[in-house]
Amino acid sequence: MHHYVSDPDLGWELARARPDRRLRPGVLQYRGYRLSLARPRTRLEVPDGAVTLVLGFESGLRVHDVTAEAAPADGGSALRHGSSLVSALRTRATLGRHGGRLHGMEVTLAPWAAYTLLGVPMHEWAERIVDPAELVGRRVELLAEALACLPTWEARFRLLDDVLRSWWEEGPVCSPRVVWAWRELHRSGGAVPIRRLAEQTGWGWRQFDSRFRREIGLTPKAVARIVRMHRALRLLSAGRSAAETAMACRFSDQAHMSRELKRMTGFPPSRLLPARMPVAANPLHERIHGRVTSFDYPQ
Repeated sequence: MHHYVSDPDLGWELARARPDRRLRPGVLQYRGYRLSLARPRTRLEVPDGAVTLVLGFESGLRVHDVTAEAAPADGGSALRHGSSLVSALRTRATLGRHGGRLHGMEVTLAPWAAYTLLGVPMHEWAERIVDPAELVGRRVELLAEALACLPTWEARFRLLDDVLRSWWEEGPVCSPRVVWAWRELHRSGGAVPIRRLAEQTGWGWRQFDSRFRREIGLTPKAVARIVRMHRALRLLSAGRSAAETAMACRFSDQAHMSRELKRMTGFPPSRLLPARMPVAANPLHERIHGRVTSFDYPQ
């Protein structure tokens, strides 16, 4: 199933597709984009609970780290500049910039699926944004070149299905117990006690923590923080009050929620939410369909 929207007057087009059913639910979505904007673009990308593989056809992104302690006008320290990137699971926001021209594709992955597709222990590069060549050699670069040569988004989506299925068959299998724990964290909104989660897998605490970090990248507690943050942003964006949201997401109080969101995004909700443009106004503003992932840089 493909979805295509564009605005030639503003200089952008966007195509989305569901991956082959044999890759789901671990491979969440494909997204293709072409931008030819009148000016440079800057977006604040909050932790989204996914691994993102960016396959660039031309130009490049400059990505900066944003922290609660220092969210300066330049966005913090530079992390990476390049056409193709892969972003691990992260607990802090990034600032993405480009000169206005951008053309490429993104593959959004559950981290346990990224473990299989990339074949690299996830904890070895957690919290980082890297050149895919550092992890898997030239195969991502070759895939990006092949995609760029195809004439339509539909043909590119078909090639992604074919290539990712072959990677999937060759990669290490994530433990079903780790996948179950990941899903329970999401099902509970990040509220399930981690010790209870470990007990229900049948592993001891150390084995559970070690396997989870290896195949997901972060600790279960860190993943729970991301899940809870996302639920809070979704409720706040939908118009729920800060007090109601804090209670629904099981923060101790409104101040606790504000501090946690600032730690993870660089900004308190009072500055973050006014910077969110409605998705209907420009679908480019949401990288993962149905999630709150992106904001204009708060002023």
